[in-house]
Order: sequence, then structure tokens, then C-alpha cells
Amino acid sequence: MSTHAVHSVEAEPDAAVIVRQLRPTAVQVHVFRLDQPIIITIDGPAGTGKSSVARALAKRLGLDFLDTGAMYRAAAAIALDYGIPITDADRLVETVKQADLHFDWSADPPTILAWGRSLSDRIRQPDVTAIVSPVAGIPALRQHMVAKQRIIAQQHPRLVSEGRDQGSVVFPDANVKFYLDASAQVRAMRRAQQLRAGGIPADEQQLLREIVERDRSDMSRSDGPLVRPEGGIVVDTSHLLFDEVVSELESIVRRKAEEP
Repeated sequence: MSTHAVHSVEAEPDAAVIVRQLRPTAVQVHVFRLDQPIIITIDGPAGTGKSSVARALAKRLGLDFLDTGAMYRAAAAIALDYGIPITDADRLVETVKQADLHFDWSADPPTILAWGRSLSDRIRQPDVTAIVSPVAGIPALRQHMVAKQRIIAQQHPRLVSEGRDQGSVVFPDANVKFYLDASAQVRAMRRAQQLRAGGIPADEQQLLREIVERDRSDMSRSDGPLVRPEGGIVVDTSHLLFDEVVSELESIVRRKAEEP
């Protein structure tokens, strides 16, 4: 297995980001061009910056950006705001279907809508974050979301899609599949810094416990678990600045792309 390292300006002299490819037994080479239909997936655990990285990568490559996590957060917000116990899966899924979740693609980033109303602020609130993992683990809800995500890809065939099962389940034949990773400690530190920057007190140790539990829940669910997709490129972002992560992914995509 080949590896190469990219050093961070913030890292210790021997710290590096490891980029490696998870290769299935038989590898099919997909030749593609950046001016034609293309799907790039970015998966990974909570706190690795998938959404921000995916959005920036899409902008650099001139592609659309799909935040699938926003879809599951919207479902969690609906459960809370309409008093639906997450154990009542049938009622929740039916209500989510009635909400007709979709994106306003004229906004940057695209805004998640339910019943035609924006949920962009609501889905980032702590009570939504607290239940999004068990909500996302509901098999019937995942089936509904996967179907919607594939329809979105048909409507927006030049797409960077981020989530936890994009390269493994939703788009297994994506042109390029990434898996972003970082230690739980680094992810907790980043989340604490993000909260404090917004004027919200943060207990880093409590955040660490929540991230570890979220990882366990995401990786152990029976339907669409968090896994490193076959053929995926693993990028450890622990010692990288945001722009370095985006530049590394952009460089990999351009190297893999057939030149016009």
C-alpha cells in the first residue's frame, strides 16, 4: 500500500497527514473529466470538517455541493418540533415524507427546506445534534433519504456529496471517494474552539465523550453504518489546516481526472 505525506505548518516536525487508498480485490479504473458529469464523495466521522471541506472543494472544482447530514438533522428537528418520539419510526418517516425535504440551490450553501421553510438555523442547535445519530439509524428513514440523494444526483450530475455512507452505499461507483479522519481528541478540540468562537461555553472533555459515543453509534448501526468505502482515499486531517485539506483533495481529484 503506497503512502505519501503532506506536512502541516501547525504540526510537529514529524507530524504528517497520511493519504492512502483502500483498494478492493479488483480495481476498476474510471476515467473522467471535470467538465462532464462527476460525483465525488466525502465520508467520515463527526467533527472532521466534511461539510466545510466538501463545500470548498465543490466551489474550487465548479461542482454542486450536497450536505446529506443536513437532511438527517432536518429529520431530527422535525421529530423534536412535532413531538414525535424517535421510537415511533413509522410516524417520523411519514412526517418527513410530508415535509418534502429539499434544497434551495440558489443559496450558498444550499438551504435545507421543510414544507418550503428553511431549517438551516434550527438543524445546528444542540438538541438536534443530541438525537441526530439515533434518528439517522432508522432504516426506513435512511432508505427514504438514500432515494432522495440519488434523485438529487440525477438533477445535479456534477456533485460533491458528503456524509457517512456516500461512497459505501449511496454512490458506490463515484468517480472519487474520500474518507476524512482525525483523532477524537482533535475533533473535540476543534468543536470546542468553534463553539467558543460563537460565544458558547464548551466543555472539551464532555465533547470528547459525545464524539466517542457518536462514533460508536454511527459505526455500529445496521443500516448505512460509517465505514471506509472500498477504493476510498483516506485523509487524516489531524495536523492539517482547513485550506491544506481542501488543496490536498483538489490535487488528488485533478490528478485522477482526464485532462480536457
